[in-house]
Amino acid sequence: MDLVDPGREVQTGCPSKYSDEFRRDAVALYRASEGRRTFAAVAKEIGVNHETLRNWVRAADTEPASAGQMLNAEERAELARLRTAERGVAGREGDPAPGSRVFRTGDEVRARRWDFISAHAAEFGVQRLCEILGVARSGYYAWRAGARARADRAAAEAALVGEIREVHRETRGAYGVPRVRAELRAQGRVVNRKRIARLMREHGIIGRHLRKRCRTLVQDRSVPPAPDLVGRDFTAGGPDVRWVGDITYLPVGGSWMYLATVIDLHSRRLVGWSMADHMCIRLVADVLKAAVATCGGLVDGVIFHSDRGSQYGSAEFAGLCRCHGIRRSMGKVGSSYDNAAAESFFASLKRELMHGARWASQHQARLEVFRWVSFCNLRRRHSTLGYLSPVQFEQQTAASRRITLAA
Repeated sequence: MDLVDPGREVQTGCPSKYSDEFRRDAVALYRASEGRRTFAAVAKEIGVNHETLRNWVRAADTEPASAGQMLNAEERAELARLRTAERGVAGREGDPAPGSRVFRTGDEVRARRWDFISAHAAEFGVQRLCEILGVARSGYYAWRAGARARADRAAAEAALVGEIREVHRETRGAYGVPRVRAELRAQGRVVNRKRIARLMREHGIIGRHLRKRCRTLVQDRSVPPAPDLVGRDFTAGGPDVRWVGDITYLPVGGSWMYLATVIDLHSRRLVGWSMADHMCIRLVADVLKAAVATCGGLVDGVIFHSDRGSQYGSAEFAGLCRCHGIRRSMGKVGSSYDNAAAESFFASLKRELMHGARWASQHQARLEVFRWVSFCNLRRRHSTLGYLSPVQFEQQTAASRRITLAA
């Protein structure tokens, strides 16, 4: 399934770059809000024009609902969960209960002794209280003189924590310290990395961590592999020069769904993706067709790199690549480093999206993946791109090329 690309020109006279799967998921995402979100808000999240989304929803409303389109009990429960999630950060984020008194280890005495002296100084005198508590009077007076500065500093840190929580909430708990810092910097807030790390640690704001994954590669040894045209060089001088692709699993209920992707190595943008409950050749064929449509069909000479899975090594997939002028490339068996860019994307997906997730239905899984992929392309800051999002990076490089040509 493809995503809109604001930075690339639309090829007139070509088939729509939006697949039926993309349109269905976009309509489902809007309907999940049950009128609580505008067309503009949902369209901005997935990177399409709001009138385009409005037309898709109207068209879907006029179509008779099939049995497969009717919401079951699990899907209605998912809509309720999405509405709850939109109100703010989910529970169990490690925050102390509102109104509770929480101190770091050892702070109980240090923070309270000066308060005790200040509260009882008129009755017993500062000198006597300092002697009893074993502290110097100079320390007390220094603490009292700095009361205003401490209050200002505490207020500034409270405001910063609020900004960090907002970034954390908007990214659904995915961002850790580096990306939180990059997001704040993009908003004009320059903050020391160690300060952000300390505040996130103190307030229990934690980015998601990677879980173990399982292997989905099944090699077809009867088919000769394509040569490795990438050689672990996961860079490209421009868009639509080198692509990488792979398949990963998504646990849904008691079974699996599978996600196939095509990533442009120039910007790390997902130019195509598709989900299904199987790992047949049709899955990788659909995602390749979606990527081709994203580029308006102008993909002659593009290198597509993958592992040696049977789907990518099949005669059908090889024929599809030849039809579009795509050059196939494959890494070695059992070496994740030979397809590291695709592996890295799936690692981020499982760390940020699937951490602690329990998807009961395919409808729920599709909505979650659709929202995250849209966020990943349009807003998620990528460390290899100088903490720009893929679309921002493509727009920036396109503008640089135009300036160079004009000069």
